[in-house]
Amino acid sequence: MGTNSGGSPAPGRWFPPDWPDRIRALARGELTPAPARPAATVLLLRDGDAGLEVFLLRRRRSMAFAGGAHAYPGGAVDPRDGTPEAEADARAPLPANAVVLAALRELFEEAGVLLAGPDPGGLVADVTGEDWEADRRALVARELSFSAFLARRALLPRGDLLRPWARWITPEFESRRYDTWFFAAALPPGQRGRNASTEADHVAWLSPAEALAGYQRGERAMMPPTVATLRQLLPHRTTAEALAGAAGNDLTPVIARATLVDDEVVLSWPGHREFEQRAPRTPHVRTGSGQPRNVRER
Repeated sequence: MGTNSGGSPAPGRWFPPDWPDRIRALARGELTPAPARPAATVLLLRDGDAGLEVFLLRRRRSMAFAGGAHAYPGGAVDPRDGTPEAEADARAPLPANAVVLAALRELFEEAGVLLAGPDPGGLVADVTGEDWEADRRALVARELSFSAFLARRALLPRGDLLRPWARWITPEFESRRYDTWFFAAALPPGQRGRNASTEADHVAWLSPAEALAGYQRGERAMMPPTVATLRQLLPHRTTAEALAGAAGNDLTPVIARATLVDDEVVLSWPGHREFEQRAPRTPHVRTGSGQPRNVRER
């Protein structure tokens, strides 16, 4: 749980307790930022009875990264997904093939939804059954590559069904860092999202407004990218409308900026003022000048 600028609890906000110490260590030059691994995540959408819904899973609290947080299906690029060099370049305007394939693979691994078909315009209608599940488990265990899985079933990946939605890079003071592309995609006809991941203990289809209301009440912990992308969905009434609107989204990478004032940590995400948070100062450590100084800024 994080704190807001007044020091009171900020319901649902993601603020790991080790962040302030890591930020101070980075400012002192005692912490070398870990490289940001290329990653992908998918806002899986469908039209429910009351309008647009998005698929969210709750990561198990035992997970090393974002334990207990509500998020979308996703994960890091597997080297076998493609060549990852281009995705690590923060200047890249669009994701390279490895990130797209990672998004498709993670969606199948974690939600049991497969965006692939027998021809460039086709889609698999049913991925239930023990044979599909055996392949999915082999993908999760890295016993089978996604390309080999598709080839064996004579399927083509439907990366054209993914719409680039946003791009966020984990702050430099985090121990695990990701350069994550967020995509939006429609749930294919005949398929359904489910909890297919051992990393999650709960899944749900929620309207963006319902998901955000739970965050505001402190019932659903979420990281800033999840909250921000849910807010982007609010104006859209249908899946088709959301996918069409993706073309207007800003894909400039977002990365947190940390500032120290008398050892008080002020954390903000440029362009997203609502996420600004402050961590209480530790009285035994001083910066000396009392003036603000940026830890890192991109």
